[in-house]
Amino acid sequence: MNSLVSIITPMYNSEAFISETIKSVINQTYTNWELLLIDDGSLDITIQVVTPFLEEYPNIKLIQNKENLGAAISRNKGIQAAKGDYIAFLDADDMWKSKKLEKQIAFMETNNCDMCFSSYDLINERGEPLNKMIKALKALSYHKLLKSNYVGNLTGIYNVKVLGKITSPDLMKRQDWLLWLKVLEKSSKPAFGIQEPLAYYRVRKDSLSSNKWDLLKYNYWVYKKGLGFSTLTSVYRMLIFLIEHVFVKSRQVVISKM
Repeated sequence: MNSLVSIITPMYNSEAFISETIKSVINQTYTNWELLLIDDGSLDITIQVVTPFLEEYPNIKLIQNKENLGAAISRNKGIQAAKGDYIAFLDADDMWKSKKLEKQIAFMETNNCDMCFSSYDLINERGEPLNKMIKALKALSYHKLLKSNYVGNLTGIYNVKVLGKITSPDLMKRQDWLLWLKVLEKSSKPAFGIQEPLAYYRVRKDSLSSNKWDLLKYNYWVYKKGLGFSTLTSVYRMLIFLIEHVFVKSRQVVISKM
């Protein structure tokens, strides 16, 4: 088990959290990785914060956008530059548990899996546990993913050797959902979810997940612009999304003691 994993981390004004994010990658028990940091025109001291890591670790690399281009284009730049057999994603305010890569790559290679994701724990902006876990589905089809986004992007990995490089559509928000839909559309297999939480998702006041109206709006654009559905079909898919979210997806939230 020595496949190279490329980790894609877009950054924009990430000075507060990026150091913890990078350290969580450095502390992985699986050591054959490269971390691609894509700075999207940060106006704070993000570059100064990451520079010592770049100097110490040759497998941490920086790509800089001359101007702010958005998360989708930044992720795609990282994907295009990636050299790994697998591609994984980690946002600049989230963290991985130390055995995250080890357990997922072992699972994928043992089970001949094209796409894998896992459960994850929630923390607040100070990094304190919220005693909640988002539980991964054991298996996930394209049809099921179309109903709602069941993949925590910070846990998702796909197999480049089998699927090739798959990029994000240039949508302002929720482009990660569209990427995973493209992965499952191309794969002949379902994605598999590891039940153990392998990452920490930071819940922030300005995050999309904390604003339900914005979440609904951007989900609609996934169907309308991202997938090219008609207005009527997009509204219909949104009704299915709401039913799925209320009666099925809400059960993913598990109260836990961390």
